[in-house]
Amino acid sequence: MKTYEMRKAFALCALGGILAASPALADTSGKKIAFSNNYAGNSWRQAMLSSYDAVAKKAVADKVVKAADVFTTADKAVPTQAAQIQNLILQGYDAIVINASSPDALNGAVKQACNAGIVVVSFDGLVTEPCAYRVVVDFKEMGRQEVVQMAKFQPKGGNLLEIRGLAGTSIDDSIHAGIVAGVAAHPQFKIVASVTGDWDQTTAQKAVTTVLPSLPNIVGIVDQGGDGYGAAQAFASAGKPRPTIIMGNRQDELQWWKEQKVKDGYTTWSASIAPGVSTLAFWVAQQVLDGRKDIPHDMLVPFLAFTQGDFESALPKIPAGSVATKEYSQAEAVAAIKANIKK
Repeated sequence: MKTYEMRKAFALCALGGILAASPALADTSGKKIAFSNNYAGNSWRQAMLSSYDAVAKKAVADKVVKAADVFTTADKAVPTQAAQIQNLILQGYDAIVINASSPDALNGAVKQACNAGIVVVSFDGLVTEPCAYRVVVDFKEMGRQEVVQMAKFQPKGGNLLEIRGLAGTSIDDSIHAGIVAGVAAHPQFKIVASVTGDWDQTTAQKAVTTVLPSLPNIVGIVDQGGDGYGAAQAFASAGKPRPTIIMGNRQDELQWWKEQKVKDGYTTWSASIAPGVSTLAFWVAQQVLDGRKDIPHDMLVPFLAFTQGDFESALPKIPAGSVATKEYSQAEAVAAIKANIKK
């Protein structure tokens, strides 16, 4: 999806919310929403939690809901998050918003929540249990677009290094599938190695540094976000030629891109899911509790992308160490729901 299309979609959501705010169908002021998060170890997750905290706390202060508590697991393990969900059921929450560690391994706990009358809304890391709601971008298309864009910068093709995300998550699987599909459609490229970066610059840098000595010449890096700058540092430290690195909307990545552009016109592309999608998931849960029966169980929202022509204007708005985001108001969430109903 092109940047202007993404911005148009957000603008339409905002306009729809302004023109047609949804009246309350039920009183949610006594309802409690919990957020089950499996991982907080990178800038995207920190921005996600910050956005959620700001929007949810205001909703509590405005008496839209009674509570909006956040629970992050101490590790990335599925059993830990499953136990967390079961504890939230026992604690009497009315809804659980979840960024899941696995698309299917948590389904048992999610089904228990649904059977107890609890609304479950997954986002980013999804669950496949049918009773749950899912709010996500088309990660497979985002992965495919990485290769489409790479073909513009490296038309002759060549060897690619893939940096994958957190193993076992729906996000990692979907982006990887999109990259594989993109390479199949652009056979001038070949993925010669794959490393795990956990969507984290430091982890990615170490992983890339480890494999670099054994790699042939690399023309490009396809990845998942939070790893671009680390990859650039690994190549620089090894004295290797700088490849075309797809970026993931992190401030340090975009700053590095700007510096390279000033130096010699370096070109690339950047895309990621906006961390503030957590706030959309919160409002979807609130709207279900509000009595809406027409909300699709699968909601698609645009990913946020930047090009050579517009990333510099966005850079000053991103705090150092953070990532470009978009937070949703209740009205914008209602408009996003309506847009998905029309689809």
